[in-house]
Amino acid sequence: MSALARYFNAMGKSVSGYDKTPTKLTEKLIAEGIDIHFEDDLNLIKSEIKNPKSEILIVYTPAIPNDHKELNYFRDHNFNIKKRAEVLGMITENSYTIAVAGTHGKTTTSSLIAHILKTADLDPSAFLGGITQNYNTNLLLSENLKLATLNFQLSTPTVVEADEYDRSFLTLHPEIAVITSTDADHLDIYGDKKYMEESYSLFASQVKSKLILKKSIQNTIASGKYALTYSVNDTTADYFAQNIKIENAAYQYEVTTPSGVFKNLTLGLPGLHNVENSVAAIAASCLMKVPEETIREALRTFRGVKRRFDYQIKTDKLVFIDDYAHHPEELKAAINSAKEMYPGKKITGIFQPHLFTRTRDFADDFAKSLDLLDECILMEIYPARELPIEGVNSKMLLDKMKSADKSICQKKDLVENVSRRRLEVLLTLGAGDIDTFVEPLKNELIKRN
Repeated sequence: MSALARYFNAMGKSVSGYDKTPTKLTEKLIAEGIDIHFEDDLNLIKSEIKNPKSEILIVYTPAIPNDHKELNYFRDHNFNIKKRAEVLGMITENSYTIAVAGTHGKTTTSSLIAHILKTADLDPSAFLGGITQNYNTNLLLSENLKLATLNFQLSTPTVVEADEYDRSFLTLHPEIAVITSTDADHLDIYGDKKYMEESYSLFASQVKSKLILKKSIQNTIASGKYALTYSVNDTTADYFAQNIKIENAAYQYEVTTPSGVFKNLTLGLPGLHNVENSVAAIAASCLMKVPEETIREALRTFRGVKRRFDYQIKTDKLVFIDDYAHHPEELKAAINSAKEMYPGKKITGIFQPHLFTRTRDFADDFAKSLDLLDECILMEIYPARELPIEGVNSKMLLDKMKSADKSICQKKDLVENVSRRRLEVLLTLGAGDIDTFVEPLKNELIKRN
């Protein structure tokens, strides 16, 4: 949503809106001239918007609950209302689009593809699901951007993160698409994993030129004749990594491609899952005919995405990492990456579950992933758009965990609770408002250490 807000703001449109919680990102949007309020109050809607003229576009995300007063005001007064995904589809309709879908890995993969294309001077635009460290934004705009009156048009390549929630990615018809994973998620929408996989197959059928699939999901997607595959270690894939090692806290490896072996690659991001993400990005870049040397340089200079294994403190005494992980597989990847980077160190994690339905549907898997921590602190569930579900809470997760060192902490006590502990490696994990605690925790830990 914030990338779209920035896009229309850059186009000279008057942009205003609502968000549930003030964050660093909303502060930046306000500084960029976008009017934002944080209460669901009709009186806070700008007066010039309340007159339903055709040139006013209301964009919303399905994360907004159905009883939201402002959204229902616009519905009741017949405003031009579109979902975020619809608008993204309109913007990219006439562009050469590279879309990245998947339960995990899509933000890092799409951001890396955008960085490679930027390094190659292909002047891309990009709508990303996270703030890139290289550019400090989730929106890249082509220098040659043109906006047609009726058809939103981008004249150069556009990289987009294709969201599977609410089947949003079905508004996209990309030239190239990457699907990184199809692990079950959003079962409140899909009901069963097979229906989610059907939606991915529909998305795959809309790809105009080439589909790039993670090798392990090849048989779950009806991909037709256009699919290429990639893997971190499966040598039967079209693109795969080999000779992987860690030197100076960075991965060194090679990638075999249909046209040859790319040697001496360096990636500074932790975790084998990110090496795999880079293989997908290399596959997409090869289809865009980006030279091997340019790809090598882009991998070396890519700094990652904020809230994806995002270092806050990195000293000999203490490491503090913030990560967006909110699915059991993402938790497993983040925790295992920390263990890999800091063998023998005590790993403490603070996890805020996101959504009652997700917590209910994957409770056993969450417990197994959290048991990988040496010490676990659970916050209460962040509800987002949902109402509570009886019996679904953080204590339920705590009871399922086998770890001996586990506890629940309320928001008001979190900073004091954590700062009193003996910490070596600290992870904050979750997609709710746990990010608002990162700065206070960082400041307190620096002060006490």
